[in-house]
Amino acid sequence: MTPKTEEQILNKELSSMHPKPEANRLIGTTDWHAIDWQKAFRLLKNLRSRIFRAAQEGDYKKKRSLQKLMLRSYANQVTSVRRITQLNAGKNTPGVDQVVVRMAVERQKLVEELSQYQPWKAKPARRVYIPKANGKRRPLGIPVIRDRCLQTMVVQALEPEWEAKFEASNYGFRPGRNGHDAIERIFRYARPDGRRKWVVDADIKGAFDHIDHSFLLERIGRFPAKRLLEQWLKAGYLEANVFYPTDSGTPQGGSCSPLLANIALHGLEQAMGMNYYHGGGRVQTCGPRRVVRYADDFLIFCSTQEDAQQAVLLLKDWLKERGLALSEEKTRIVHLTDGVDFLGFHVRQYPSRNTATGCKTLTKPSKASVQKIRDRLRAEWLGLKTQRVEVIVKRLNPIIRGWSNYFRIGVAYETFTKLDRWMFDRQVRYVRRMHPRKNYAWKQAKYWGRLNLDRQDKWVFGDKQTGMVLQKFVWTPIQRHILIQHTASPDDPRLRAYWQKRTQRKSADLVPSKQRIARRQNYQCPVCKTSLFTDEALHVHHVKPKQEGGSDAYSNLRLVHVTCHQQAHSKAFAATKTKQGTLSRLSSA
Repeated sequence: MTPKTEEQILNKELSSMHPKPEANRLIGTTDWHAIDWQKAFRLLKNLRSRIFRAAQEGDYKKKRSLQKLMLRSYANQVTSVRRITQLNAGKNTPGVDQVVVRMAVERQKLVEELSQYQPWKAKPARRVYIPKANGKRRPLGIPVIRDRCLQTMVVQALEPEWEAKFEASNYGFRPGRNGHDAIERIFRYARPDGRRKWVVDADIKGAFDHIDHSFLLERIGRFPAKRLLEQWLKAGYLEANVFYPTDSGTPQGGSCSPLLANIALHGLEQAMGMNYYHGGGRVQTCGPRRVVRYADDFLIFCSTQEDAQQAVLLLKDWLKERGLALSEEKTRIVHLTDGVDFLGFHVRQYPSRNTATGCKTLTKPSKASVQKIRDRLRAEWLGLKTQRVEVIVKRLNPIIRGWSNYFRIGVAYETFTKLDRWMFDRQVRYVRRMHPRKNYAWKQAKYWGRLNLDRQDKWVFGDKQTGMVLQKFVWTPIQRHILIQHTASPDDPRLRAYWQKRTQRKSADLVPSKQRIARRQNYQCPVCKTSLFTDEALHVHHVKPKQEGGSDAYSNLRLVHVTCHQQAHSKAFAATKTKQGTLSRLSSA
């Protein structure tokens, strides 16, 4: 028997991703607008949970079988196409073939293409550059739409396996985890009575560009779509119509890149001597050091400066095995009394006479973060200097609300107050420019007043005719983030009640009116019957349309995912048998 060639192995993997002809019946239809998303998401979630459980129990044969099932799942195909072509920020960014998918019929055609087995080779990525905070530019590799969808399908099969393995200190690009968890963990490690006051602020030189392919593929093991992943890793990129091969790294811009980077950097806790044990009814941490990692950014907490220097030496050897190296210029060893910046926050121990330890730990927005939001708002004001107030409000409110929601978990009230004063100066400049000949009293009466009835504030900027007001930073309440439980994952079927309760807390990010609607719906989308708080934007749906006499009363409003809203209003969807069930859910939610 002759050994299989690389191409034969690759084509076999691709053919295993071809769903059975009757698979689409599970979703109800081949028409994009008539897909039963509730059933699709349920199938996907259950299959992910089964892969997670098999990996957790060490049942290799069952895990591999379930991963093959996921790779040829029709539910996986349609949800992957939905994510790439409707939800992702880069949905309108083409690859080297200049193809984007915007219409429902194009999405369904793409699903059919993904279902067809044919000899296949990954196309090179299109190299683009985006600005970094330090003024430099970050390279991105944009795969073609078809490759992005296939990558997302592969991630759905590979991610649950690694969710069962990933370390508790890993918070970046993982389901159910975010930067707030990392900051809260740092705050706990930096508590005043802690003994680890020296911090290694590590910076990896070009982490995503230099990960060793051999190490990464060996770590992935006998994953059913391993050769497909290798194709994407070695696909290369095009820049100015010149092809460049990629012998290392995971190109930023692909759907699988964050997961592959997490897999490559897995094991940092063990390298730093960090372990866990169960005691006192909860998980306890032991070992000489503590680690917090978000993607390729991480901090290592040490007891002494000498131990921190030793940690750097261990770290260099650990990274070398992965084809990586520390940036000597950017890697620092600092004391907590000097402070350290991480994910936009500044964490520092300050002297305090009111505490037994003589100091207190505070997490504040960093100076760089404050300057960045001021620069952005200044640019927006300059671009809106001749626009009406309602246009300004619509443009600036999401920016203000998003920034303040992110930083509200820290000691941010003073920063919020200063930013509001700065915003008032911008408002005054705008009014002076618009009405150079009007007196101060006239300007004040027209543009400011107690326009937000929930606030005892007569200096609220807005449009008195429409009632639209400009959000203030201080209106966002300071709220401590609740840290995620140890290694908890949404893929763990034993923790469904925990995750349902945890996702409901995300409603605090919504404006009060939407919070009320979400609460009435038990925080579920009435169309797809999944949690409102996924990666999707939310729209307000009128049960009885306004053109038919419907009102903005809460009883007539439903909060739905943006793609579910599009489906509810589509003509094709209105003609299907699924419509009646969805409409009844919308009216009874």
